[in-house]
Amino acid sequence: TAAFTAWVVIPFGGEVEIFGVKTYLQLTDLPVGVLVLLAVTSVGIYGFVLAGWSSNSPYSLLGGLRSSAQMISYEIAMGLSLVSVFLFAGSMSTHDIVEAQRAPLVPFGVDVKLQTWYWLLLLPSFVIYVISMVGETNRAPFDLPEAESELVSGYITEYSGFRYAVYFLAEYINMATVSAIATTLFLGGYLPFWPLNAIEPLNNPWLGPIWFVIKVQLFISLFVWLRG
Repeated sequence: TAAFTAWVVIPFGGEVEIFGVKTYLQLTDLPVGVLVLLAVTSVGIYGFVLAGWSSNSPYSLLGGLRSSAQMISYEIAMGLSLVSVFLFAGSMSTHDIVEAQRAPLVPFGVDVKLQTWYWLLLLPSFVIYVISMVGETNRAPFDLPEAESELVSGYITEYSGFRYAVYFLAEYINMATVSAIATTLFLGGYLPFWPLNAIEPLNNPWLGPIWFVIKVQLFISLFVWLRG
């Protein structure tokens, strides 16, 4: 539930017109959208603590506490890395942050249609966020909560069948969620790549979901590469 709820405030495209009504390709645009993302991802930590505690096993309980401690630690770094983004954009709305990255970057006074994507302007924050999102999703090399190198399975020692599958389903959904957040806040969201943004037909807001999915896939491939 926590992994899916974060998608509520993530924009997939710009403003479009559907049957005479103008709307964003986004479920809802909140003025504090970034805070909602942080709050929802933090709530997911309760699942790990409750899984370890409800197993009635000291090993599972210790595994749940260890995994929650790791996730809370990376939440702090992740939150601080996002502060620079909404300070720079002047808004906590995810839609406004994406639109702020549309502003032209003019190197040496030459307008080459380059956009001000924050992964370049806020490179330290971007690097910190990428490391934090890998740790947040318990992927290698931060896969200590699963305790794969030990005899027990951490917080899910006594889980099997569909209950076991639900936890890993949530983790893999969360991989796409943190990738979508990184795309929105650092890679221009639904904006087309440079130099394709100079081609007017490709700036169509209806094509926004295509650019968005491509960027999310780049981050998901990072998880696969780390695992390999």
